[in-house]
Amino acid sequence: MSNPDERIQLLLVDDEQGYVNVLANRLSKRNIIVTKAFNGAQGIQALRKTDFDIALLDLKMEDMDGIEVLKIFKKMYPEMEVIMLTGHGSETAAKEGISHGAFDYLTKPCELDELLEKIYQAYEKRKQTKV
Repeated sequence: MSNPDERIQLLLVDDEQGYVNVLANRLSKRNIIVTKAFNGAQGIQALRKTDFDIALLDLKMEDMDGIEVLKIFKKMYPEMEVIMLTGHGSETAAKEGISHGAFDYLTKPCELDELLEKIYQAYEKRKQTKV
């Protein structure tokens, strides 16, 4: 990121609360503003209230399938970049996410550095559409 005053607005949607809390804490320490949602419906509600640069979206959640949530996100806010997270090694589903407009996907657990690199790449792409 070029400007240290820039802060990425990130929506983290995952039904594993412990994972969300730990990851949100780690990202917040790196000057990223994190909004937590513990299921797809909460993620959609959060997106109605705030414009996010990036969403980290779990593929497998109890209430809604991540692909369903991705489609809704892209209808509501097509400019937002979405990074899919999957803990189930389901690369086929993750690739389906990319076909529906996801920026990329990572398998959980992923290294924080790898995740940050994807977030920064997605943010650079997002900034190109933000005028």
